[in-house]
Amino acid sequence: MTSSAEFFSAPIGATDPVVAEALDAETVRQAGQIELIASENLVSRAVLDAMGHIIANKTLEGYPGNRFHGGGENVDTIEQLAIDRATELFGCAYANVQPHSGTQANLAAFLRLVEPGDRLLSLDLAAGGHLSHGARANLSGRWFETHNYTVDRDTGLIDYDAVERQAKEVRPHLLIAGGSAYPREIDFKRMADIAREVDARFLTDMAHIAGLVAGGVHPSPIPHADIVTCTTTKTLRGPRGGVILARDETWARKLQSAVFPGAQGSLHTQILAGKAVCLGEALKPEFKAYARRIRNNARVLARVLIEHGIKVISGGTDTHIVLLDLRTTGINGQQAQDALARAGITSNKNPIPFDSPKPAEWAGLRLGVSAATTRGFMEPEFEALGAMIAELIAAEARGNSASAAAEAGARVKDLCERFAIYR
Repeated sequence: MTSSAEFFSAPIGATDPVVAEALDAETVRQAGQIELIASENLVSRAVLDAMGHIIANKTLEGYPGNRFHGGGENVDTIEQLAIDRATELFGCAYANVQPHSGTQANLAAFLRLVEPGDRLLSLDLAAGGHLSHGARANLSGRWFETHNYTVDRDTGLIDYDAVERQAKEVRPHLLIAGGSAYPREIDFKRMADIAREVDARFLTDMAHIAGLVAGGVHPSPIPHADIVTCTTTKTLRGPRGGVILARDETWARKLQSAVFPGAQGSLHTQILAGKAVCLGEALKPEFKAYARRIRNNARVLARVLIEHGIKVISGGTDTHIVLLDLRTTGINGQQAQDALARAGITSNKNPIPFDSPKPAEWAGLRLGVSAATTRGFMEPEFEALGAMIAELIAAEARGNSASAAAEAGARVKDLCERFAIYR
């Protein structure tokens, strides 16, 4: 029987070697590969420290100063700090930092913006939308009548005139902007005007671009949307969790109850601490420089791939995302993902506009530059990386990917050693 002394002091390697081995392997994997999945980033040591703190033992429900459990004074300090930092960072009057994820932040927003059976108008999943915006496989798709707008077939850009025409036809109760794979700036003012014209509420999900908005390199939806949701990971490079924002206090009371007890119970105190840390990091001047590097690196990656004959959706990017259309290469997204993985580059297959609904047939590959930018990669590294990716795709199409993977893998290893993490 484990003694209390052992319980509080024995490391995971002694108590659960199987899990410890997997964690060690993950440390090696992250250190030795280049992360290009757009929904991932690398958190600071400070954020890791917060997430691994014994504050994780504390259970709380409610909000600072009004909890359902005692002993919450230190969490109150942290949560209020996170709230204050979020409102300062995004220039808004209200922030709820408790949502466990972006999807749960959206769910809480739905509880206040629409009723079951109401109509949603959101970006089509293949055009870059998100499951939680009314996709049939998601709870939101079962609760609401979902209609989708898409992008122009030739340009890959949102056609706002077409969205307006569709909104007048559908008469949605809620218009949603944002998603997970749209690489261009969104005209939030135009979307807000469309929503007002059809008497709809307007929600923006800026999960992917929150760090770019915070860094001042992407327009903010805050002045235009009724409610804005986001995550603290991705470009904000914090822990996995959600945030709800509003430009004024109109929705404050309703949103408080929508999160708790509406959509979830007790908060994740250790994640809340990590959110406070990352929001504080994003308020520092160097974060604006980081956001500019993300945008510049993504544009370099897109340019190099185009120069090597790879089609890029919309012809480029304004964000951290570069979405490849592989239909002319002879391989699909899964094959490209596997080819890059053999060289130590992590990416993900993704649908492109008007793609097959079957994931196995998706012709897209989604790349994101946030994590590699955090690692220290600059434009020269992304020049080299773009050329490597193009060659790996071409080699996979030719059927001689092994030699290309070996050559690229050696270069990836060199880059990872030059730009080491968590030393």
